Amino acid sequence: MTNRLVLTLLALSLMMPFARAADISPLIARIRAVGREGSGNAEAAQAWRELAQSDASALPAILAGFDNADARAVNWLRGAVDAIAERELAAGKKLPAEELEAFIKQSQHHGSARRLAYEWLVRVDPKAPDRLLPDMLQDPNVELRRDAVARVIKDADRALAAGNKADAEAAFRKALAGARDRDQVDAVAKQLKTLGVSVDLAAHFGFIKSWQLAGPFDHVGGVGWTKDYPPEHGVDLTATYPGKKDAVKWLAHTTGDAYGTVDLNKAIGKNMGAVAYAFAAVVSPTERPVEIRVGTTNAVKIFLNGKLLFAREEYHHGMKMDQHVGFGTLKAGRNEILIKICQNEQTDTWAQNWSFQCRLCDAVGSPVPFVVANETTTGGK
Repeated sequence: MTNRLVLTLLALSLMMPFARAADISPLIARIRAVGREGSGNAEAAQAWRELAQSDASALPAILAGFDNADARAVNWLRGAVDAIAERELAAGKKLPAEELEAFIKQSQHHGSARRLAYEWLVRVDPKAPDRLLPDMLQDPNVELRRDAVARVIKDADRALAAGNKADAEAAFRKALAGARDRDQVDAVAKQLKTLGVSVDLAAHFGFIKSWQLAGPFDHVGGVGWTKDYPPEHGVDLTATYPGKKDAVKWLAHTTGDAYGTVDLNKAIGKNMGAVAYAFAAVVSPTERPVEIRVGTTNAVKIFLNGKLLFAREEYHHGMKMDQHVGFGTLKAGRNEILIKICQNEQTDTWAQNWSFQCRLCDAVGSPVPFVVANETTTGGK
């Protein structure tokens, strides 16, 4: 919901009498029922106008309405929270600070709702971060977690500036344990390095560094994107395939890059209009959800145990960590990960990159436990 729309709806809300908190459940339900392509929009708009008349005591219930709601409903509910809070404070009234703090502490609630509650609480109680952030280093909401990590980094920086190296190292280690954003991890790792502590960045993020690579296969004219080459029907590491020019065999490759980047130009040779496959068998101690996050400047497909999880045919749009995400489930035991990376035929100097990185993590970005199996044939040894 745009700021202009929020202001418009806020203005409308000031023209209507306040609703009691007890009346809002049906209103929240009507907003949560909004569908795709505008379905239920008129009903949601009317419900929003009524909901926005609630007094501040309704805020925790509205925030709870975020739980299991889709993005459209969340936008409507966020606008209602902001309208109510702005109006109440403008009138010199108070927000239910104790209830908001209790809501924030309940980590099972929707992350956006908890973050919104936190922002409003801090606005009326600047000391709230002192109470809340120390317990949020492992919070499931990435924004709250980031704030908690930033606070510990400041403590570590102060200790280091004062010459208290032992305290600084302990604080930096504490920050690293919670940090999931690359900029924070890089900053902490750099400071720890000055203290003689080496950080395994690949392990911290869950990057796979050892792969079996096969390629190049033909992709001239873009034909390889839709063509299912043999690895997509099952990987046999002893197999030989017809390649773009010569026969293709699987090649074991381990990258030395701290962030797990595999340079395919170096690993299998520079090729344009080409497809490469990267295969890794990983062993998980338990069945669990997983996000397979890939960074690449090339077109990419992500497979898990033979199932296509993600596909995007874009080229040379820049490469950054976690830009492509496949959502799946790791089985307890052995799992097969296959990445298809397509390089087009652009001749520009900036279009020569053919590389990728891949990590396994949860929704917060924490690495999931796995080991890469040392295999030379399908099924392992």
